[in-house]
Amino acid sequence: MFERLLRAGLNRGQVTLIDHRGRRHLIEGGAGPRVIVRIHDAATDRALFFNPWLKLGEAYMDGRLTIEEGTLYDLLDICMASTDQTQSIALQRLTGGIQKLLRWWHQNNPIGVAREHVAHHYDLSRQLFEQFLDESMQYSCAYFATPETTLPHAQQAKMRHIASKLLLQPGQHVLDIGCGWGGLGMFLAKTADVRVTGVTLSKEQLEVAKARAEAAGLSDRVTFKLQDYRHETTQYDRIVSVGMFEHVGVKHYGEFFDKVQQLLKQNGVALLHAIGRRDGPGYTNPWLRKYIFPGGYSPALSEVLPVIEKTRLWVTDIEVLRLHYAETLKNWRHNFNAVRDKIRSLYDERFCRMWEFYLIGSELSFRYDFNMVFQIQMSRGIHAVPMTRDYMFDWERQHAALAAGKAEAPKRLGERAAE
Repeated sequence: MFERLLRAGLNRGQVTLIDHRGRRHLIEGGAGPRVIVRIHDAATDRALFFNPWLKLGEAYMDGRLTIEEGTLYDLLDICMASTDQTQSIALQRLTGGIQKLLRWWHQNNPIGVAREHVAHHYDLSRQLFEQFLDESMQYSCAYFATPETTLPHAQQAKMRHIASKLLLQPGQHVLDIGCGWGGLGMFLAKTADVRVTGVTLSKEQLEVAKARAEAAGLSDRVTFKLQDYRHETTQYDRIVSVGMFEHVGVKHYGEFFDKVQQLLKQNGVALLHAIGRRDGPGYTNPWLRKYIFPGGYSPALSEVLPVIEKTRLWVTDIEVLRLHYAETLKNWRHNFNAVRDKIRSLYDERFCRMWEFYLIGSELSFRYDFNMVFQIQMSRGIHAVPMTRDYMFDWERQHAALAAGKAEAPKRLGERAAE
């Protein structure tokens, strides 16, 4: 049955499918990778036909589908290039319609449940993330000047890019919603001489962030809390959120932006950085939702902007990053593969296959135009940001030169006051 599904829709590459009886089926879709795949039992064959987006990953994780020639990357490349054809129109409409109806339940993230969903992924061993992330522990889209830029340099460039849009001034107080392991907060404190309060729902991230801030001598300027952002009451000069909005869920967008509006001072500026979808409202891939990000959803801009409008916040800038996350995920995948034996010792082979499937599938979702990253700059007042965007580029270039040792450091607040 899986062979029929592939034959009906494949438009790239070549798949040789060996069924559970040992029979070979050649499916040719044109130029592209070539793989030989073995299905080990009839039940897996049927499951792949009716629900390939969930069952393909499960079969690979459990060893019920194995790749005898080629790689998993090749197989997913072929399948995702043919994604619009690899199910009948009727079956696509039926399964897609059901998923859209259920997405309000799938994205239910009230206070309490949200922490459980976050813990599923982010409370995994810190040793896991240390193995494949860069030194700054950035677990979000980097910013690549070129595909050849190294991951550490691209992550530093991402943080500079975000900082340039915040119009930071020494002494300001910044709220980091979903602060991760603290890398962005520490970067802002060091680079712009600001105070940062970060909130997270991950106990593991909180411990790491606090330890890193103390080791860097930044504990007096950077504070991290285990807290739902909806419980925050202090007003801030700046608010930033990177890679957290994907865990909010459509039904909670009103809560999120109302809270941003409440916590932002009158002339404050906020910056939201999140994964989005370019093809309009949809639903989360069922395998990704079940095994990697329960409660997660990457929205279309058409689902986000109307909610912001209701808060009466100004949307002062929008930028769409396209292939940057594909390059980020490629680097993570290479790093992961280089230390796969260590990760297997932390968990097991099934876990490694699960993460391999996650990293490859996510990378290809950006390469085939399904996903992108958006950055939305917001303010409460019409005069909060300059009329042109030059200030972003000027700040970014100055601090890039400073990081490279080619510029003099800007004077801090106390030094200016002394003059």
